[in-house]
Amino acid sequence: MKYPEGMPSEQLSKYASDDMLIFTSFIAIFVGIALLTMGIKGKQWWMIPWSIGLMILSVFMGVTIYFEIDYLGY
Repeated sequence: MKYPEGMPSEQLSKYASDDMLIFTSFIAIFVGIALLTMGIKGKQWWMIPWSIGLMILSVFMGVTIYFEIDYLGY
């Protein structure tokens, strides 16, 4: 097992924060732009929708975390 049994759930996310997730989505947007550019220049057509999807979902994640929007009701 990765975590010992009986560990409180608060300790599992002790070092994680919303700022880290926003930073991750920010980086993913730039990775998506780079992959989109390489997909167009290299004519790798599968990479184009994949990178557009990455950018859309990264923006969605960043916006929902930044504005504390809760779509799922948790």
